[in-house]
Amino acid sequence: MSLGILGYDSLHFVVENIERSRAFYTQKLDFKEVARADQALVARSGQLSVVFGAGGVRVAVSSPLTQQSKAARFLKRHPAGVMSLGFLVEDLDKTIAVLESRGGTLLAEPITERDPNGGVYRSVEIATPLADLAFRFVERRNYPGFAPGFEDVGSGHRSQPANQFGIAAIDHITSNGLTMQPIIAWYREVLGFEPFWEITFHTEDVAKQRASGSGLRSIVMWDPKSGVKFATNEPMRPHFRESQIWKFVDDNGGSGVQHVAFAVPDIISTVQELRRRSVEFMRTPKSYFDDLPARLEQLGIRNVSQEISVLEREEILLDGAHDKYMLQIFMREAASLYDDSRAGPFFYEIIQRAGDEGFGYGNFRALFESIERAQAK
Repeated sequence: MSLGILGYDSLHFVVENIERSRAFYTQKLDFKEVARADQALVARSGQLSVVFGAGGVRVAVSSPLTQQSKAARFLKRHPAGVMSLGFLVEDLDKTIAVLESRGGTLLAEPITERDPNGGVYRSVEIATPLADLAFRFVERRNYPGFAPGFEDVGSGHRSQPANQFGIAAIDHITSNGLTMQPIIAWYREVLGFEPFWEITFHTEDVAKQRASGSGLRSIVMWDPKSGVKFATNEPMRPHFRESQIWKFVDDNGGSGVQHVAFAVPDIISTVQELRRRSVEFMRTPKSYFDDLPARLEQLGIRNVSQEISVLEREEILLDGAHDKYMLQIFMREAASLYDDSRAGPFFYEIIQRAGDEGFGYGNFRALFESIERAQAK
C-alpha cells in the first residue's frame, strides 16, 4: 500500500553560521528568502530558522540560540548537515496508518494547525536508520505558510520563486552509511519503496601506488507514484576505512545525507555562472575526457548536443546509453569549501537529464577517482 507521497516538501539543515548559509543560497544559488520563524517560535524553540526557495524547492536552515534547542543538540553530535527531510502527502491519517502497520516509529504526536481562512497544516516525524535524520510527512490543504510559527518574507512560501539557473525541483537525495542493508530494508519494508538502480565498483586500480582505494555499493530506491528517489551508499573492501564513504560517516558523526541533486535545464550556463559567483566544484581527471569519445561510442550515445570540448572545460560529467544521456557535476563539500570542518561533508549536485533516468555508473566512478586524487593531495 502506498504512503500517498506527492513529492519533496523541504530539506531542513542545521548550521552554526546562518549568515554564511544565507549568502550561499541567495547570492550564489539565486534562492529567495521566503519565510522565517516568528518571534514566538524563536523564543519557544531557542533557534533561528530561515527558509529559502527556488521554484518548488524549499530549504529551511536553523541555527541555535540556546544549548537546549534541537539545533544545538544536533550540533553536539554532528557538524552542520541535514536534520530532517520533508515529504508532501495526500492524506496524513492514511500515511500514519500505513507507517504504523509496517513498524514505523513516530517521534511525536501529529501536529495540526488551522489558519483563520480555514487552511490546514498537518505533519508528523518518524525515526529513520540514518542516525539522527528524521523524515517528516506533511499534508497541506489551502495552507499558505511554510509551517506553524513561520511568517512570510518577500513573495512568501506559496510563491514559486523564479531561479536564474532554472532550479525548481530535487532530482534525488543520496545518503551514506557503513552498512546499507538496514537502510534499504527500511525503505522497502516501512516506506514501501521499490528498487530502481544499483552499482558496485572499486577504484583500487587507480590508487595502486597508495595501496588504498575507494569502493562502494549503491542502491537507489524509489516511490514510483511520486518519483521520489533515494540513493544509499556503503563502503567496499579492500581498504574499507580508506573509502570516501567511510570518511563521510566519520566526518559526519554517523550516517546521513551526503548530497542533494538539483535538476536544471542547461547545466553548462548554470556551471559557468556559478563559477563566476565563486562556487567551486569537485575536479574531474583529464583522463575521463580523453576516454569519453570511445566510451560514448561503446554506450551507443551519438546525439550529444553539447560540445564535448565545453564539457571538458567546465568538467561536466556525461553518461547514459542508447542515445539517452545525463550531465552532472558536484560542488565541493562544505567543509572543504569553507576550510571549516564544522561546516560538514555535505555537498550539492547539479544535473541535467536528456532522456537518461539513471545515476551514471561511469560518472560515479569518475567522482570517486576525483575524490581519491583530492585525498591523496
